[in-house]
Amino acid sequence: MLFNSPEFLVFLPIVFGLYWFVTHRHLRAQNLLLLIASYIFYGWWDWRFLGLIALSTLVDFFVGIRIEEADSKPSKKRWLWASLVVNLGILGYFKYANFFIENWITAWDSLGVSMHASTLQIILPVGISFYTFQTLSYSIDIFRGNLNATRDPIAFAAFVSFFPQLVAGPIERATNLLPQITSPRKFTYEQGRDGMRLILWGMFKKVVVADSCAAYVDMCFDNPEGFSGATLILGAVLFSFQIYGDFSGYSDIAIGTAKLFGFELMTNFKFPYFSRDIAEFWRRWHISLSTWFRDYLYIPLGGSRVSKPKAIRNVFVIFLVSGFWHGANWTFIVWGGIHALLFIPLFLRGTNRKNTTSTVAEGKWLPSPRELLQMGWTFTAVTIAWVFFRADNMGLASQYLTQWLEPSGDMPSSRMLLCTMGPLAAVAGDWFLRENKLYSQRKWLRWGVYVAIATAILFSWDDASKQFIYFQF
Repeated sequence: MLFNSPEFLVFLPIVFGLYWFVTHRHLRAQNLLLLIASYIFYGWWDWRFLGLIALSTLVDFFVGIRIEEADSKPSKKRWLWASLVVNLGILGYFKYANFFIENWITAWDSLGVSMHASTLQIILPVGISFYTFQTLSYSIDIFRGNLNATRDPIAFAAFVSFFPQLVAGPIERATNLLPQITSPRKFTYEQGRDGMRLILWGMFKKVVVADSCAAYVDMCFDNPEGFSGATLILGAVLFSFQIYGDFSGYSDIAIGTAKLFGFELMTNFKFPYFSRDIAEFWRRWHISLSTWFRDYLYIPLGGSRVSKPKAIRNVFVIFLVSGFWHGANWTFIVWGGIHALLFIPLFLRGTNRKNTTSTVAEGKWLPSPRELLQMGWTFTAVTIAWVFFRADNMGLASQYLTQWLEPSGDMPSSRMLLCTMGPLAAVAGDWFLRENKLYSQRKWLRWGVYVAIATAILFSWDDASKQFIYFQF
């Protein structure tokens, strides 16, 4: 089920009403309702894959108990490996089997050996990377002693399948979400208000920004040889805003919807395009994934507390694995490698944590010229890397970037230029939101903002609800 679909507009009020007016006196009944609603939400796409979520849930529920009850570290480690093998095995089969088969065939073909093998007809389950990492963090945290195993199967199943963030995050930690599920919730006006604001702003970013950019982005990437360099550059810029509006819009809607049910999810985006360097960008983009890799891969590898060569290796591992997490394609791996190469100079100079405590132009209306140049360089580097992320293959990515130098051809159309109004409005909104200035204390102005956003959504709404980009990951 899509957030931007008529079905969700019916689904959400029904679940909300049952949750607060029918089951509110009984915590277990509320959790059971959340579990049923989450399975309906996911099964609306394809009910056959509910079995995979149920399998991951059962495995990690029992593994968590076994890890906690084990009387020795080797025994705890064996149970943890059971969780890793099952969850990563499922993920590897559905997401990466064809990738490895295709590259195996290509490798033998390059040696002159013809391989008579074919790829598998595998459908990638929506959101499998997200809920797999979520359940893995539960088992790992119990193994580390950071969390007690739950004995409530309904609460744990609701944690794994919690519908607002099930298919595209944020990737929640059990240490944050599970205690909220096992504790009574109380509806508050402030939480509900903030939730509705996030849903409204998320819908704006999805419908007005991402969906409006999508047609022109597809046009450029489907046929780069047919357009001038200027048009293709604008197409890449529009994709930067498409993927931001699409993914951060989903996160805003997910976090806002969770607030309506009394839950606080972790922030997944903090205005990443206002970053002054690549290191700051990754502290602000897809935070739930970057911190997951930091805590469960980078630090266990030794992080930066090892020799420089090993620390550089660890940085490359994190970025390359992050790229591969996004999809079984060399373009994603190259995308991760580009970000690693951009990050390494900051790491070697010791400036990668320079911008950790403040936002750009903090306490000011406008950035300084230096900050503006830093943001411009970071955005340019990120946009070039996005070309590899968006392209279907390496050949297309190379062609797209090479074509930037082609001066011939038409300039961007007036309609394509007009499409930039949505991203510009989102930039302006984010600029004020970074210090909570978008929603003024003056009631008339605040409601004026609400009406303007809602009007823009209604005028931009398409009858065909467009899927979120990160559903494919």
